[in-house]
Amino acid sequence: MRTEDLILVSVDDHVIEPRGMFDGRLPAKYQDKAPQLVRRPDGTDYWQYDGNEIPNVGLNAVVGRPPEEYGLEPTSLDDMRVGCYDVHERVRDMSVNGVLGSMCFPSFPQFCGQLFARREDKDEALAMVRAYNDWHIDGWCGAEPGRFIPLSIPAIWDPELAAAEVRRVAGKGCHAVTFSENPEKLGWPSLHNSHWDPLWEACADEGTIVCMHLGSSSQLLVTSAEAPIDVMISLQPINMVQAAADLLWSPILRKYKDLRFALSEGGIGWIPYALERIDYVYQHHHKWTGQDFGDMLPSQVFKERIITCFIDDAFGIDNRRYMNVDNITWECDYPHSDSTWPTSPEDAMKYLSDVSDEEIDKITHLNAMRHFRYDPFSVRPRESCTVGALRAEASDVDTSLVSRARGHTSVGEKGIVDLATVAKAFSADD
Repeated sequence: MRTEDLILVSVDDHVIEPRGMFDGRLPAKYQDKAPQLVRRPDGTDYWQYDGNEIPNVGLNAVVGRPPEEYGLEPTSLDDMRVGCYDVHERVRDMSVNGVLGSMCFPSFPQFCGQLFARREDKDEALAMVRAYNDWHIDGWCGAEPGRFIPLSIPAIWDPELAAAEVRRVAGKGCHAVTFSENPEKLGWPSLHNSHWDPLWEACADEGTIVCMHLGSSSQLLVTSAEAPIDVMISLQPINMVQAAADLLWSPILRKYKDLRFALSEGGIGWIPYALERIDYVYQHHHKWTGQDFGDMLPSQVFKERIITCFIDDAFGIDNRRYMNVDNITWECDYPHSDSTWPTSPEDAMKYLSDVSDEEIDKITHLNAMRHFRYDPFSVRPRESCTVGALRAEASDVDTSLVSRARGHTSVGEKGIVDLATVAKAFSADD
């Protein structure tokens, strides 16, 4: 297959929420309590809600900037590429990158809506969750039909409310919900607890995929306060093995036969050995641990029910025979620092060049379309969805690197970074 003939659908991108997103979407009694994007005297922006100040961490939105300017400083919308927060410019950035479709994870409310979950007034919290989801589905995805896969945040503090919200947004065409890779770290019961059964039942009934994004436990893996930041960045996708093990050894997948999870931004290169080890553990220990997978092995359950997601993983593609090619999906990660924008097609072909056209189509778009009930071909002809066709539509988009730093100091110039501080900057609940 030629690069220009690829069709790319990304199941992991991110939105930097814009000002005014809650306008007209809340009951009147809560409208003046809505989160507000405020600009400080130093020019940086932060979201203000319920006494919390949530900055935009630099690494969350660095596409289009020179790599030496990447860092952890809070930023303003003016420091970002407009496509980070403007939906129409986002689509132009997708097109110039040859990307047809995108699923966008939240930023300031955190992956599971933890910001709203911490609100003492739970009626208000639920109104905020619903308003956010309505903005995302109608205001963001709805603004550019055929270009986005809707993704909802949950009312995670109450599984019955979370289930009701899954059902509500399914009626609006949303069949994905973001959830924590380890809810126990957020102060709720673990994946091994029946507490979440109402939510799992709703997702199974509605065909809603539960997306577990790395970092969604509000904790990042920190080995040492003295380790360079490279250690943390390197370990994050591999660390997804913890969520995979929790899922497999919990009763969830065996109890809800139609329920599927996605390990978002989790990579795939680690999966063959992890499954080999889990099968070994099952075969050697299940008689005394009490685990029972019937006539299946844990690895077979994983391959059948877990959607795997990767950004750039040549080793994983080379070892796809140990996985289920029908469940492998591709990610761009725009506008984060790991993103391959604006050369995603060229980067992908480095590891797809020896893969059959049939498998390329599955990995790059067909699997995502099937699992997330995404049908872009109903909006535009297939021949208009290729890398070549999309780039022709966006030939005027400038992809050159632009310096946007105001007094920026690189991590290297600062010396060793306290990784505990880094982890807090990305995901703390404070």
